[in-house]
Amino acid sequence: MAMLEVKNLEVYYGVICALKGISFEVNEGEIVSLIGANGAGKTTMMQSIVGLIPKKNGEVTFNGHDISRTPCHKIVKLGMTQVPEGRRIFQELTVYENLLMGAYTIRDQQRFKTDLEAAFDRFPRLAERRNQIAGTLSGGEQQMLAMSRALMCHPKLLMLDEPSMGLSPLLVDQVFEIIKEINREGTTILLVEQNAGKSLAISDRAYVMENGSIVLSGTGAELASSEKVRKAYLGG
Repeated sequence: MAMLEVKNLEVYYGVICALKGISFEVNEGEIVSLIGANGAGKTTMMQSIVGLIPKKNGEVTFNGHDISRTPCHKIVKLGMTQVPEGRRIFQELTVYENLLMGAYTIRDQQRFKTDLEAAFDRFPRLAERRNQIAGTLSGGEQQMLAMSRALMCHPKLLMLDEPSMGLSPLLVDQVFEIIKEINREGTTILLVEQNAGKSLAISDRAYVMENGSIVLSGTGAELASSEKVRKAYLGG
């Protein structure tokens, strides 16, 4: 059984159909990527899964539970978290306070301390800036914080929306290495990315979105070698 299963998802903005019957699945332990050009509907799809955008039709199932009409905060408690496009950290709070907000479902103080140490071990830069106002961090540091905040509640499924956006090539490489590390530690990953080359290279499976529809699917290696994908997304 798939950990996440999306069936015939339709989303409208007024009379405009943004998602046209999207169906896909993510199995436990996988890294699954959704790639596509700007405006393909990737972010809309991510937001509709967690209930930030209402669905016209379709069903979303997570670990056997129908979450199609479940509020966001309850979805988090079930074990799904999202790192949204643009990071969306709490700009006026400190690094530490952002991480504390990420752990709002955790009641065990010792567990919180252990998780905080793990976050600082993964991103030593955050440890150095734990008392710094988050809005004053660099773009790369804010992405580190957004990912760490999402991991504080021990998600079974981590959804990442454009984690490499606006980062230098060196930081992009670091972010993708960290995604692989998080997956190796047992977290299933759903990755939305415009950087098709990087995302396909680390993905077990992937889907290609165009104009609100899924037009191709396969393993990461299969899509990376697809002539259509190479021409459209890989520069050749």
